[in-house]
Amino acid sequence: MAERNYTRQLATIISIDAVGFSRLMGIDDELAVAAFEERRDIIAGSCGAFGGRTFGDAGDSIMAEFGNPIEALRAAFDFQARIVALNAAVAEDMRMPFRAGINTGDVIVREGRLYGDDVNIAARLQEFAPHDGVAISATTWHHVKDKTAAVFTDLGEFNLKNIALPVQVLIAGRGSNGPVAAASFASIPTAPGHYRPVPKGPPAIAVLPFQGNGSEPDVGYMADGIAEDIIYGLSNTRWLSVIAKGSSFQFRDDGLGTRLIGNALGARYIVSGTMARYDRQIRLNASLTDTSNGRLVWSQRFDRDLVDIFSLRDQIGSEIVSILDKEVDRAEQARTFQVPWESLETWQLVRRGRWHMNRRTRRDTEIALDFFDKGYRDDPNSSAVLNELAWWYFWRAWLRFGDSDDLEKVETLARKALLMDSLDARPHAYLGAADIMRGLPALAAEHLAEAIHINPSFAFARSAMGSAYLLLGDATGAIPFFLDTERLSPFDLYRFHNLGELAAAYCFVEDWQAAIATAERSLNLSPSYFYARFLKIGALMRSGRRDEAARELAIFMTRHPDFSEQRIRWIPFVDPTKNNFLIANFDQAKSAA
Repeated sequence: MAERNYTRQLATIISIDAVGFSRLMGIDDELAVAAFEERRDIIAGSCGAFGGRTFGDAGDSIMAEFGNPIEALRAAFDFQARIVALNAAVAEDMRMPFRAGINTGDVIVREGRLYGDDVNIAARLQEFAPHDGVAISATTWHHVKDKTAAVFTDLGEFNLKNIALPVQVLIAGRGSNGPVAAASFASIPTAPGHYRPVPKGPPAIAVLPFQGNGSEPDVGYMADGIAEDIIYGLSNTRWLSVIAKGSSFQFRDDGLGTRLIGNALGARYIVSGTMARYDRQIRLNASLTDTSNGRLVWSQRFDRDLVDIFSLRDQIGSEIVSILDKEVDRAEQARTFQVPWESLETWQLVRRGRWHMNRRTRRDTEIALDFFDKGYRDDPNSSAVLNELAWWYFWRAWLRFGDSDDLEKVETLARKALLMDSLDARPHAYLGAADIMRGLPALAAEHLAEAIHINPSFAFARSAMGSAYLLLGDATGAIPFFLDTERLSPFDLYRFHNLGELAAAYCFVEDWQAAIATAERSLNLSPSYFYARFLKIGALMRSGRRDEAARELAIFMTRHPDFSEQRIRWIPFVDPTKNNFLIANFDQAKSAA
């Protein structure tokens, strides 16, 4: 048997790497080598001063060994601080920062060199570190956490290349009283590795603090304010889990990359954005990223005149919340098709059912009910399932012009959903919508006001409130609610209905041009929507455009040969003269034909 010529020991390893060495070599190779050697001497000096030694120099990388993890971390802080000071004295494009990874574990020592998985882990850890920063493993953290003034940010567990077990990674930085601040996330690269599995249950979303561009302090305050408003608004959607501000605002600089931030926060979706001020205008760019694959789900630019900061915050924040709610819902609907039907959780059954509901075919509507019913059997107390069933029966009642049995089911399901979650806006809105169809707009307005109070970004509740005002005879008061709905949900699947209601409101205030244009927009979305074309024909006649009215009437009669004015008389206006007014406009076109 060959004689063993190595030993095993417990050691703490620092892997240190120069950032941008190759770039500097391309600019001035002699200067780059001199800069590296100067900084290498600083690193060796710090390591020696704290009881360690450097070994295994290779290119622009250095390894160091310590017997004590605390001394290793102190050495890393020391040489990082000295290198930062040295870099500050040279031009920015000639600076050479270093990053370091520290791990504690069992190593093999042979002829002064160290080997083993724990050495390799240190090398992988430095890939997570920011420039001039330090990443450590959980094994090192357990030794140093209560014995230094350092601050730590947990990035979570990762499967590192060629390492069998997951490794928990933390970023270490000096406390605020020390000469070196906690490591900035701005320069942390996107390190390779597999991320910890997504937990079961509904997805979580995190809103990072929006970045304020420019020197004006009010831009930064407003950017933070809008991000806070979005967190508050998303929490009111109820179906999404929202990471608290105290956690997500730790990542003020998203240079870490959304995948790492999402892993650290346990969030599947990350919302980020930037804001800038130009004279009297504000420009905000917002985006939504799926952290599981790094893909951009949605992005949009918002340009607004800077008039009232608080109303501007409220307007942009509520608009973004409404968009995000639908975009995450859409992404989750698509995700359910990657899961076998029999393995779907309750919340996934809801999302799959919503996907079929959005197709709006008779067959898909039936399939949607199957998914919702299965979700109900699995969890009869799920507010998400109860709300979807309430919506399903409301939709069928609307198609059947107010079927009383379906409306009874809407009320029963919505009230049970409220028992499960009294702060959910959706049951209040569905109760209000059912009362609208029953001809009780005043009672409906009470439910809808509560829904809007809970979730100001709930576009459906605002549209239904507009309908309640319209039925009560206040067309002028209804119009702002319909316009708010357009702003909050410009790509809503049921937007054709909101535009039809808005067209009716314009008819009642006798703004015929607006009524015609709005009805056309509704018909562009749903050419078979009888009410929008009915209103357009009447508005064309009242504005003197008889030939156009005749053409629209011909289309109407072809599409709706069984139409009867009873459809219009069914609309539960409190004052029946409103029904007569709309019918009279339409009859003018019939008489002229």
